[in-house]
Amino acid sequence: MPSKVDELLLKYDKSVSSLGLQLREFLLAQLEGCIEMPDQAANIIGYGYGTGYIDLVCTIIPSKKGIKLGFNRGSELPDPGKLLTGSGKVHRYVEIKSENDIRSTAIKELIREAVKAWKIRRESVSNEQ
Repeated sequence: MPSKVDELLLKYDKSVSSLGLQLREFLLAQLEGCIEMPDQAANIIGYGYGTGYIDLVCTIIPSKKGIKLGFNRGSELPDPGKLLTGSGKVHRYVEIKSENDIRSTAIKELIREAVKAWKIRRESVSNEQ
């Protein structure tokens, strides 16, 4: 029986679902111990270190056109590779077009920065309590 993540990704054409599954595998390796949160209604897969929004690090956003890697509070992340796009005040994403994009040094650096930002958010909340 396919997992909820598989169900979400496999409803797209093979090129999109394949890229999404590769990105999933990559994120699970990069974000050791993370929680994977497929959301069928929102059509995204969240990755973080708790089920609350504050603990969200990034998301896989599939569509008919392709795959995006979204970053929670991406507008606040350093982006020396100039990969982040989007016009939202808070979130940004990277369009993933190939497996090479997934494994790029710039993507790995964005993920490291997103984890650092999560740790700062989490520490800030802990200090307030």
